[in-house]
Amino acid sequence: MAGFTFSGLKTAIQNYVDSSETTFVNTLNTIIEQGEERILKGVWLDNFKKNVTGTATADSPYLGMPTDFLAPFSLAVIDSDTYHYLNLKQVSFMRAYKPTTTGSVTGRPKYYGEFDSDTFILAPTPSSNFTFELHYFYRPNSLTAAGDSGQTWLSENAPTTLLYACLAEA
Repeated sequence: MAGFTFSGLKTAIQNYVDSSETTFVNTLNTIIEQGEERILKGVWLDNFKKNVTGTATADSPYLGMPTDFLAPFSLAVIDSDTYHYLNLKQVSFMRAYKPTTTGSVTGRPKYYGEFDSDTFILAPTPSSNFTFELHYFYRPNSLTAAGDSGQTWLSENAPTTLLYACLAEA
């Protein structure tokens, strides 16, 4: 099967569902975005991995996420060209983390968690400015942003899967 353009996918969805009802047509963009999200969260393809570096600030347990972040693959502290990979934990673990009964809970982070949709939380809290490297799965631009004749990697390389996901959402 040839790949889909944005307008071609909208037409295919309408044809399969056999509906040109106004409310349905007005929600086609949402249906397509939800179908793409279903694929991206269900099948982690190497095509959608990125690496970025950033710096955590001393005495702050938070590290910002990239705006296109979907899911972590790995997070490492880079210390003198040595990578120290952190373990992914829940926020509740971070809040309860106490390596000793006395003393500070600062140092080189060993754990990280997704605090909210924009921020990681680190434990222990960085004792100085540390450089991090994040390897992550990213959310590519939606086909809905590509224009009527535009295409994306999913619409070109996995058109049947994209159509199926959209039909499941419809």
